[in-house]
Amino acid sequence: MSAITFFGTTNLDRIEEFYQRVGATIWLEQPDCTILKYDNQLLGFCERDEADTEGIVTFVHPDESGVDSMYERLRERAHEEPHENERYEIYQFFAEDPDGRTIEFQTFQHPTEEI
Repeated sequence: MSAITFFGTTNLDRIEEFYQRVGATIWLEQPDCTILKYDNQLLGFCERDEADTEGIVTFVHPDESGVDSMYERLRERAHEEPHENERYEIYQFFAEDPDGRTIEFQTFQHPTEEI
């Protein structure tokens, strides 16, 4: 079974470009919606009058260097530098996509099951 999380956007082209910069690829294009794939995550963005910005889109990397690399790529959109979060045993930073949606980049600092 798979799942897609959909968001409304006011500028589909800008959002496609941003998430492709993050490393996602276009999985399916529809008349006013694009579904992007990032590893096992499917994100759908549809052109609407208002952007849906609730929730957090989290990209999980296998190690801290992957998080650091994404920070260097998106430094201008980052809210903070990558850091350890002892409570959740992760290494992370938060940023913002062009619609103002919160995005997180993290790696677990403990073993997890393969997804």
